[in-house]
Amino acid sequence: MQDQKATILYNRPVAPDHYRMGLRGAVDFAMARPGQFVMLRVADQLHPLLRRPFSIHRLLAETGSPAGFEILYRVVGQGTALLSTGREGDQLDVLGPLGSSFTLPSGMQHPFVIGGGIGVAPLLFLAEHMVGRLANPADGSVFLGAQCDDALLCRDEFRSLGLSLHLATDDGSCGDQCLVTRPVEQALMKRKPDVIFACGPPAMLACVAEIAGRHRIPCQVSLEAVMACGMGACLGCAVPRPGRTQRYLHVCQDGPVFDVDDVEIQSNQGIHEFRDSAI
Repeated sequence: MQDQKATILYNRPVAPDHYRMGLRGAVDFAMARPGQFVMLRVADQLHPLLRRPFSIHRLLAETGSPAGFEILYRVVGQGTALLSTGREGDQLDVLGPLGSSFTLPSGMQHPFVIGGGIGVAPLLFLAEHMVGRLANPADGSVFLGAQCDDALLCRDEFRSLGLSLHLATDDGSCGDQCLVTRPVEQALMKRKPDVIFACGPPAMLACVAEIAGRHRIPCQVSLEAVMACGMGACLGCAVPRPGRTQRYLHVCQDGPVFDVDDVEIQSNQGIHEFRDSAI
């Protein structure tokens, strides 16, 4: 983990209210793993006071080694509105990489990657790592769901990796008009995956957890929670563990990536501003 100044390389709109930002710091992010996140201070002023967490969307490479990293975010509040005004050459305080990462099981042959809306943010980094472990990239299936065509992000990037891509939208403007979990179940009946990776709204993750449990498929999920520090000091990002014992895990230290059996996913959990990055 490093606390450093990072320079904005670019800050580009990719869809209405969605941006992709590249950052380069004094310390490279070669040690970063898919699923980890950073805490950014988005302004020099006291408002907003707290840093914001953002998933590492992918690493940026120069001459074969990581030269920086990228975040994918949605403008939903004061912090991300300020971030969207950042220009090339501006500097941000960056703390990271933080948190746990996705684990690729030995012998993985047919993984499912499921993203809902801005929940795609940590999944491209995962997919880039994943394809090198597959004998045939097309054996990896990516399922993306969103409200409409404009909100379906990273389609071209996943296609360029050679992965099988399945799309769903609420309004039918792209792909199937359904929840993203419907094509997941349809594909599962044809060939059962050996692992599921997912990130998205709580209701989607709860449904994915039910599917994984019913079919006894190992499943890892990236969760969101309100974070103030990102290092376990404030204890504000507690998530319950299953069962009667009132024991909690903390998204910043124990997550954000969890085995689905280790946490209780609350489908009615609110979507907070830091969902900008799908943590």
